[in-house]
Amino acid sequence: MAKQVHIRLDDAVYEALADYTEETSSSVQDSVSSAIIQFLKRQNRETVPADVDFTFIDLFAGIGGMRLAYESVGGHCVYSNEWNKYSQQTYFANFGEQPDGDITKVDESNIPDHDVLVAGFPCQPFSIAGVSKKQSLGRATGFEDKTQGTLFFDICRILRKKRPKAFMLENVKNLCSHDRGRTFKVITESLDELDYEVFWQVLDGQNFVPQHRERILIIGFDRKRYGQDISFYFDLTPVDPRPTIRDILDPVVDDKYTLSDKLWNYLQGYAAKHRAAGNGFGYGIADPDGVSRTLSARYYKDGSEILIAQKGKNPRRLTPRECARLQGFPEEFRIPVSDTQAYRQFGNSVVVPLMSNVARLVHTKMIELDDRAECDAIRASKKATAQNFHRSVSETYISDQVPTFA
Repeated sequence: MAKQVHIRLDDAVYEALADYTEETSSSVQDSVSSAIIQFLKRQNRETVPADVDFTFIDLFAGIGGMRLAYESVGGHCVYSNEWNKYSQQTYFANFGEQPDGDITKVDESNIPDHDVLVAGFPCQPFSIAGVSKKQSLGRATGFEDKTQGTLFFDICRILRKKRPKAFMLENVKNLCSHDRGRTFKVITESLDELDYEVFWQVLDGQNFVPQHRERILIIGFDRKRYGQDISFYFDLTPVDPRPTIRDILDPVVDDKYTLSDKLWNYLQGYAAKHRAAGNGFGYGIADPDGVSRTLSARYYKDGSEILIAQKGKNPRRLTPRECARLQGFPEEFRIPVSDTQAYRQFGNSVVVPLMSNVARLVHTKMIELDDRAECDAIRASKKATAQNFHRSVSETYISDQVPTFA
């Protein structure tokens, strides 16, 4: 809910503000709100607590799932970027910071130094659904998609300029096979050319939340800083006992989430038609003691992939709060947007506990590599000192043996 604040401005300030709003065709409210947000953002960037373990940036941030993961292991976010205005709204409500917009217009030199670059870069050009839709429309996909497919290269230019110790990238499982593997090959070769040691694996969120959700994670460590001898393993620690759908459900839910007779009849007819054709398409009733299908950004349309059975009534959708729990977001996470936008946001987000688990592994490996680099530097320093000492002694000895002439 919006709050009202009344402010008094000097005449000169008011006139300048009036000129600005006329020039930009924006309202006074939006201009003042934007200025306050920028002020708070600047304060966050400039104020880094002394006791933080490491810093990171959050690119293609969505609503901050990756940020929650890295903050949970001691990280401090010094920069965020997300173009969607509704996701920016949710991000600000939870972190007090509105991310920058279009990444393609951001000068990498202006991004603060950081230890880890984190990015869930846009997955539509590489997803099965996205590729099928665009091909049916005769549109390019992958790196040929000029609006999203090349955003990966914005990550590369930031890595090249800022050279963080490590990075963690997240995308859909289909990234590996897109364009017969050529897309993924370009990605890994690009990262290798930047002199990062790269590791990747497809991980399933169902060991942390009651949802089957496979995503690829790509991890990299700076070879210029740490050398060639780098190893990394995705040694996850699953939740025990494994959570079930029953764990995320509210005891009482508003009737507005129950499917109408018209929609329920349509979904049953659609499923029956595809069963007759030998296809597996259709709605999914979630097992209360099991896991659900993958929550998607289209969930707001009909909720068909994850429906909850109700005694004596049509099935219902999950509520936005239940979707948040299905992705592992904490109960205190604020949802300031409409249900439609919330479904899109959580459907596009990450399984937070899984990402936290991997973030802990990345942090631990950085500590190990930093310690090793420090030991190597100490050894190199001692060796140089010893060599200088022996050289000095040798020169002194030779000097003593050379006869002098009057």
